[in-house]
Amino acid sequence: MITKEDIQELLHSTETYRVERTVSTGDMDKFQEAICAFANDMPGSRKKGYLILGAHDNGELSGLKVTDDLLKKIAAIRSNGNILPIPVMSVDRFTFPEGDLLVAEVSPSFDTPVRYRGRTFIRIGPRRDIASAEEERILSERCAASLPTFDTRPCREATIDDLDTEVIVKEYMPRAIASDVLADDHRQLKEQLASLHLFNLLVDCPTFAALIMFGRNPKYFMPGAYIQYVHFKGNDNGGSILNERRFEGCLYRMLPELENFLRDGIITKRPVPISILREKDVVNYPYKALRELMMNAVMHRDYQANMPTRLYQYDNHVEIMNPGGLYGQARPENFPLINDYRNSVVAEMMKTLNYVNMFNHGVNEVRHLLNENNSPEPEFNVNLVTAFSVIVREPKVEVDVMGDENSSGQTTQTTTQTSTEDGVEKSAEKSAEKILKLIENNPQITVRELTKIVGLSRRGVEKNIKKLQEHGILKRVGPDKGGHWEIINEGQS
Repeated sequence: MITKEDIQELLHSTETYRVERTVSTGDMDKFQEAICAFANDMPGSRKKGYLILGAHDNGELSGLKVTDDLLKKIAAIRSNGNILPIPVMSVDRFTFPEGDLLVAEVSPSFDTPVRYRGRTFIRIGPRRDIASAEEERILSERCAASLPTFDTRPCREATIDDLDTEVIVKEYMPRAIASDVLADDHRQLKEQLASLHLFNLLVDCPTFAALIMFGRNPKYFMPGAYIQYVHFKGNDNGGSILNERRFEGCLYRMLPELENFLRDGIITKRPVPISILREKDVVNYPYKALRELMMNAVMHRDYQANMPTRLYQYDNHVEIMNPGGLYGQARPENFPLINDYRNSVVAEMMKTLNYVNMFNHGVNEVRHLLNENNSPEPEFNVNLVTAFSVIVREPKVEVDVMGDENSSGQTTQTTTQTSTEDGVEKSAEKSAEKILKLIENNPQITVRELTKIVGLSRRGVEKNIKKLQEHGILKRVGPDKGGHWEIINEGQS
């Protein structure tokens, strides 16, 4: 609260936008309009405003006697519901030989515009007035700019010892700051960290962004700051748990571990025959797509929530869920065209460390990668309000060789699926298919007979038979004379 000496200076101050003097004690509308105007701080000075009862405009005291009832009456303005958002103010009485003064001290609000009974009042020099639409817009934009995101706020319980400063100095700073600028920067470490929004000098503590990225134990300050992986048997979380794991610690150390796990622990590759003699490797989930989705989940999650980021794996799909729904300008109706950052500093650090690009094309890239893998479209749920989830399903692979079954379980005719192979390989595959078909119709057929029918040399037929045997499709039972062929695997996966 202001001191008695400061009050005497204010009585004759030329900073008229900060002071309103009055001899009235009963004009409550006038008082509330003045308090509303001081809270809006239209000049943007961030200086406190003062409503002074018991003084004339020239600063002379009127001889007012401030009673306890008057003090309570003015103090009640703060919470009577007429001024919203509720202003930060205090009220006190000062006694002078010429009389008393009642002083209401009002702090500038960060949450502007502040309104009295639905109207926005501002100070224009010594005058109080209703704000125009343009002035309200300025107050709204100032509010948006002044409200810090969670990751920029100081964590008052933490100290600089809770950060891995060696990693910050040796690994992060050289990437975030130009080498010549860094070489000429001789400030103390805390000041350097503050310039990167990693430290708050006013309260002498790290920001939450610093703890999230470089903290020694971020989960101590943010209980939900970890990733929970669970592998369920079946296609819902009612099945038995096959595997589970937690990824904890700062993002700088956690993210490389997560990348390795995605690549080695979730991504699987299996050969699928696409013709009699050729196979194609098919992955259950494209690594880059899962990585992109997990990095976005970590970057956009609400670190104030106690819920972890979830990575749940089922028999035929993966679900990723992070606490915190769409943020800021991003809404269900404009997703994914519009993007916004709940954790702007974390996002910038992840970009510096090459985990994200911040070009707002991550969703489209995921769709492209899944399409290349013949996987279904990702299923985003943006209507959960307090969470965001995406489901990625395994591809439906159709095997269509020699009467195999496709994904729908229906028998198909023999086809040869080739796209980029040269003519020689195509011809060889056709010959092998023809040989296999002849053997299927006549298991006792000889190489000599096959040579005449297929139109290849004996060496060419023998070469095709050898390939069929190597692929586990054909075997010889008995001697060359008197034996027979047996088809043991007709290209099934």
